[in-house]
Amino acid sequence: MSEKIVVVGSGFSALAAATTLADAGKNVIVLEKNEQTGGRARQFEASGFTFDMGPSWYWMPDVFESYFNRFGKKVSDYFELKRLDPSYRVFFGKDDYLDLPADYNSFKALFEQIEKGSGEKLDEFMNEAQYKYEVGMQDLVHKPGKSILEFAQWRVVSGVFRLQLFQSLSKHVRKFFSNEKLTKLMEFPVLFLGAKPQETPALYSLMNYADVKLGTWYPMGGMHKIVEAMTLLAKEKGVEIILDCEVKKLQAKNEKVVKAITTKGDFEADQFISGADYHHTDKQLLDREFHNYTEEYWDRRKMAPSSLLFYLGVDKKLKNLLHHNLFFDEDFNQHAVEIYDEPQWPSKPLFYVCAPSLTDKSVAPEACENLFILMPVAHNLEDKEEVREKYYHLIMDRLESLTNQEIRSHVIYKKSYAHTDFVNDYHAFKGNAYGLANTLGQTAVLKPSIKNKKLKNLHYTGQLTTPGPGVPPSLISGQVVANEVLKTL
Repeated sequence: MSEKIVVVGSGFSALAAATTLADAGKNVIVLEKNEQTGGRARQFEASGFTFDMGPSWYWMPDVFESYFNRFGKKVSDYFELKRLDPSYRVFFGKDDYLDLPADYNSFKALFEQIEKGSGEKLDEFMNEAQYKYEVGMQDLVHKPGKSILEFAQWRVVSGVFRLQLFQSLSKHVRKFFSNEKLTKLMEFPVLFLGAKPQETPALYSLMNYADVKLGTWYPMGGMHKIVEAMTLLAKEKGVEIILDCEVKKLQAKNEKVVKAITTKGDFEADQFISGADYHHTDKQLLDREFHNYTEEYWDRRKMAPSSLLFYLGVDKKLKNLLHHNLFFDEDFNQHAVEIYDEPQWPSKPLFYVCAPSLTDKSVAPEACENLFILMPVAHNLEDKEEVREKYYHLIMDRLESLTNQEIRSHVIYKKSYAHTDFVNDYHAFKGNAYGLANTLGQTAVLKPSIKNKKLKNLHYTGQLTTPGPGVPPSLISGQVVANEVLKTL
């Protein structure tokens, strides 16, 4: 008889784990708290607009293709991908912005135009970044992080200096470029990794390779199309998915979890995987004697940012925006200090605007625009309604000024989302949006373990464990955990 496995949650990592295990012939049940699958990548419709609630950047297309290939499928079997060109726009001030071309030679020419000699240096930078990407995405991220010996491969050990784990990204970037606009561009991809560029290992220049060389893509219909595809594939493999089913307790005895107690009854199984928030599972779902870590341990963890989000429906077409837009018209370093060093609501925040309706007419009514606005903020802040409103108007003032148009008076739908919503919807630790920071002290074996140390049949997956935050790492996390579970059966 096939082993029965319960997976808690249905985000990217949980769906990947469930599908991998079902493909291996296991009997898998997914228990999802919310009304639809996808975790932070849920979607909602309102007033004729379709909003992706979380992730909006489709990077590392090879990771998605590899995932579906694992099961004899292709991405194109499920959704249409479009490469964005320009990839995105960066605003530095009034009438001062750059559009980043998808073509590498054009990208290189842009750098050369801004700073003489930087085109050749970009080639050198990207060659190093490509090496890090290949080692990182093919070797490092697929390790379960259970022992330092996992990394004792010649390719990794011999290349440790090329991986630049002990040099900061900020210093690394400035070895190649001195122009402030160029350094901001090269530091941008790590903004959500959870530490300032001065404290992020130069290893993460691999993100620049993903950005510039592999491109920025969009799944037509929205990012939730990925979730729909993964859900359909899971069901094709025999996974049972139960929605509106919140796990209230993982009951354990004799060094094993014996059942998940939920709002829809009890579910017994041989193995359990939690794709829910790790801290919530550790501290709320398990009895104290089975906790993996102390509260002091969790309080010492360095978190990636949370976010203040606005979903806006606008009753006119907008100008001077691309699909992705970064507003770097204020001090990058000051905002980073107010996220990481002195956590507080920011004084002059950077922000990001996604306008998917410029690419995809299906996400907004005719002659209307769909806007997703994100402001990265420190975790664990009190987000009262008046605070949200203050930042809404601050952002709209700058957005209207920098794009030379009236927007606010044309907003016909508006919804905000921040810390308390992350806690209520996902039990997110300290209201975080992106998981643990990717600092050297929280990398690989130094992340929370994927295995419960006191229970033989409980594993963890998702953004608070290896390999870390982001959609592609979460896809990988689920597969890594599934492979570890299969070793025990």
